[in-house]
Amino acid sequence: MTQHVPDTMQAITCGEPGGPDSLRLSILPVPRPQAGEVLVRVMAAGINRPDIMQRQGLYPPPPGASPLMGLEIAGEVVAIGPDVPPGVFPAMGARICALVNGGGYAQYCTVPVGQCLPWPAGYDAIHAAAIPETFFTVWSNLFMLAGVKAGDSVLVHGGTSGIGTAAIQLVRAMGGTIYATAGTDDKCTLCTALGAKAAINYRTGDFAARIKELTDGRGVDVILDMIGASYLEGNLRSLAIDGRLVIIALQGGIKADGVNLARIMTRRLVVTGSTLRPRDAAYKAEIARQLEEHVWPLLARRAVRPLIHATFPFAQVADAHKLMENGSHMGKIMLDLQQPSTVTAG
Repeated sequence: MTQHVPDTMQAITCGEPGGPDSLRLSILPVPRPQAGEVLVRVMAAGINRPDIMQRQGLYPPPPGASPLMGLEIAGEVVAIGPDVPPGVFPAMGARICALVNGGGYAQYCTVPVGQCLPWPAGYDAIHAAAIPETFFTVWSNLFMLAGVKAGDSVLVHGGTSGIGTAAIQLVRAMGGTIYATAGTDDKCTLCTALGAKAAINYRTGDFAARIKELTDGRGVDVILDMIGASYLEGNLRSLAIDGRLVIIALQGGIKADGVNLARIMTRRLVVTGSTLRPRDAAYKAEIARQLEEHVWPLLARRAVRPLIHATFPFAQVADAHKLMENGSHMGKIMLDLQQPSTVTAG
């Protein structure tokens, strides 16, 4: 089943690894949906840290994934591939948002059906596209992997990132206590406005010492960490007995020296990590199912929401990457594909 779909599309390419100015608006063939996939006319896409790493040549796509950047989209289903049972969501013409395996920086993108979700009630394309990467990541790591439940205490680093703003809201909505770190006082203020019990400016204080003060020496049950090596010692000092540390990025390095491993043994700590992009479609479909059950009602009644910092026209993707890299944003950075751009290079 298909609507009229052109043979070519506009897409963002990067010939060689490099800086934001290496990105080009190009003309490429429209992909065709394979078994179990749909083709989506993309209306909006999110910018995420893995896109920056892929552009720099540090995060290659997994086998079989599109070589184009872009991990989350919102748009309209315009073709359905083979082996998709009739009557199963998403149908032709459905407005969906999706976690994709790559290819989101384009006018058309293929998606496994299990990774598609309907736009939450009342949402537009920009806000729908701001959900998948962050909410899939937070839900799978905090609630599926770390087992966060009502009454647990959680620390999230980078509280005003897309991941951080989603984590703060979801933990609070699920009955937990959430703490956050951020790099400015204004960012800390936003964290508490979103629901954090306290936010710690990591540039002016020791987050581990402050967490001990805030929890009367107990520490937190779970930490969601995007920093890695440079925060490992502080994270271990911040965990309660039987605490869980989940590492999802390594912005602060991959090798930690001088870490006291005895804390892991004496306090029965669990240190784990994950990367979502290489996981198979069945696992991502299970995340989507749980999100629709537990989180979509919260989104519909605005108990949680994606926070949009800035939206750029498609052709200004380099400016969007520069904003992501300078770290001043608070919330999501989005691309609007609803207006065609003029292809000048690529």
